[in-house]
Amino acid sequence: MVNPVIPQQLYTCDEVRALDNYAISGGIPGITLMKRAGRALFNACRERWPSRQAYLVFCGAGNNAGDGYVFAALAAQKKFAVKVVALREPSSLRGDAQLAYQYALREAVEVLPWHKNFVSSFTQKNTVVVDALLGTGAKGEPNGAIAEAIDWLNQCESAVASADIPSGLNADTGAAGCAVRANLTVCFVGRKRGLYTGKGPALTGELCFDGLDIPHSVYEKFSPRVKQVGVAQFLPLLKRRPADAHKGLFGHVMVVGGDKGFGGAVTMAAEAALYAGAGLVSVATQPAHLASVLARAPEIMVHGVDSGQALSPLLDRPTVIVIGPGLGQSAWSEQLLQKVLATDLPLIVDADALNILAKGRVKSAELRRQNWVLTPHPGEAARLLGVVNQDVQVNRFAAAERIQQRYGGVTVLKGAGTLIASENSTMLAKVGNPGMAAAGMGDVLAGLCGALLAGQCLAAEIAAATAVCVHGCAGDKAAEDFGGESGLRATELLLHIRRILNFVKQV
Repeated sequence: MVNPVIPQQLYTCDEVRALDNYAISGGIPGITLMKRAGRALFNACRERWPSRQAYLVFCGAGNNAGDGYVFAALAAQKKFAVKVVALREPSSLRGDAQLAYQYALREAVEVLPWHKNFVSSFTQKNTVVVDALLGTGAKGEPNGAIAEAIDWLNQCESAVASADIPSGLNADTGAAGCAVRANLTVCFVGRKRGLYTGKGPALTGELCFDGLDIPHSVYEKFSPRVKQVGVAQFLPLLKRRPADAHKGLFGHVMVVGGDKGFGGAVTMAAEAALYAGAGLVSVATQPAHLASVLARAPEIMVHGVDSGQALSPLLDRPTVIVIGPGLGQSAWSEQLLQKVLATDLPLIVDADALNILAKGRVKSAELRRQNWVLTPHPGEAARLLGVVNQDVQVNRFAAAERIQQRYGGVTVLKGAGTLIASENSTMLAKVGNPGMAAAGMGDVLAGLCGALLAGQCLAAEIAAATAVCVHGCAGDKAAEDFGGESGLRATELLLHIRRILNFVKQV
């Protein structure tokens, strides 16, 4: 099957076009690349659905349609039942796409015009429908006949395979309105950013990549800003504990938060720091939560603080402060945040601490610093930027980078395809599952990130990316434990976090 190993680099559409053009100028004809793409998709479909005997290929215009016509020609060569549904008059095709159409005609492929009441003569459950409607060059929301065809594809009972990207998905941002929901997507030449975040993960189905045998030297000419990361590349960076270890070597994480009624959040963040190997973990919270935190984890040092003034004497002890879990937005919350921001300590800033910052309610504090990690979900990100949630989700890359530019440090924009934006690069973590859209997950991530920053001597962006990847991997393993994602609890990640972090390369 098409190689499912994902290249580290993630590309914009313009960058992929530049790769294409460079390969063509280096001696690979465009029609050769198109034929390789059609064959890659055909082979992937045969391996994914070996018992299917019929193919219905929806072709639009441009090179994406050309990939579809090549697919149809290959299916005809193998004596499978195949038809093309043309959304654009084939005579209007130009260049390599027209050559691909002629190739399909030579193989006696039947080309049918699209109409609103289209009905396939193929048995849908025995058919693979191929989406070659819109490529990366498409702009704006699909409309007219293309929108009708997308709606037909999404309602049919057949398996759906998309060429390069699901039609209607923005390949740069992951935004989508009217778009194909594919069971399989085979991406060509360069991995498109939008496949991995926003609506991308929900639309692509199984995602495979084929570089179409473009030489590695072509890729060396480009250095995209966005890179995909996973837990395996960070575990070797974690240091083993020496034989003469003592707790002072692994940092002191203080978690500040837990306004009245929100003691659970601060407890989960502190527990996550313990399970992630922090040498010392303390909590500064409302006095009412002392007993419950100690009952849950007696290893935690718990301080009841009823004001910012009461917090001040404690702030010369920690290595890193995690502020925000359960913090609330009361006067007490603001006082604690004010005191924490007045320190020079590295910070993990989460939840209501972000909301207070966004409202401008912390006066005289420096609101741009390099030694903090901000961990907003899309709603909190929108408030930090003064926009609405939809504005964040329509281009998560731009939102994460704007927050980082405005506030400094590192921004972790949570969600499907979590992004870690620092001054010089953006990382996208390919981990996690929909079951992690649950209460407390962000608190666990904040505590985990604090422990790695405090005890591993990692740069902030590496600590944040490691935390995101370990957290997502733990969520995946926890979901496996119970056979699915529904009902996943944040505290079920804790033991998996410990196991993953203990899988450190032996040297």
